[in-house]
Amino acid sequence: MKGIIFDLDGVIVDTAHLHFLAWKKMAQAIGADLSLEQNKRLKGVSRMESLDLILLWNGIGLTDAHKEILAGKKNAWYLEMIADLQPQDALPGAIDFIHAARSEGYRIALGSSSKNAATVLQALGIENVFDVTIDGTKTTRSKPDPQVFEMCAEGLGLSPEQIIVFEDAAKGIEAALKGGFWTIGIGETKDLEKAHIVIPGLKDYTMDHLEGKLSILGRE
Repeated sequence: MKGIIFDLDGVIVDTAHLHFLAWKKMAQAIGADLSLEQNKRLKGVSRMESLDLILLWNGIGLTDAHKEILAGKKNAWYLEMIADLQPQDALPGAIDFIHAARSEGYRIALGSSSKNAATVLQALGIENVFDVTIDGTKTTRSKPDPQVFEMCAEGLGLSPEQIIVFEDAAKGIEAALKGGFWTIGIGETKDLEKAHIVIPGLKDYTMDHLEGKLSILGRE
């Protein structure tokens, strides 16, 4: 393995609860609602697709222009919420893992559907750590389409079979597998059962350990 692609939300930092609060505020503004269970289904889904799902679940039809306004309001509320993010808000061990991987010679990329990835990376103090950053401002297709990971691979100058993708969403794992990448899920096996390996988080793991697990799979 020569490269690593990290998803952002749920892998490096957990802003899922902030997305939920912003989406719920937007839903309530139009007389709708969003449950925690429904919010789980928005994991790894783009902003406009998330809005379409919320409208569908509430039986609401809007014009594209109105939807653009609502999506903008949701994003503004979310940006207000992440304004106070600090490096210590990163998930346990995540930043140390990224720095260690880089020092060990891996080329690293960020592959996220978020359009606010640059803002979050800057708040965490790791905006200059990645060799390549591909986010929702650069892609035209959402996960489970592998476009974001394919763009990362191209930027890294590596082929998919040389790269491990760290993802916390089933759609992200599906996208990586479609693209021919190795996958490590962050979370619970029941939610990420298609991943090659699933771990609870990056804390206390090393690339040597994880590559060893993947090499066993490769020989099976």
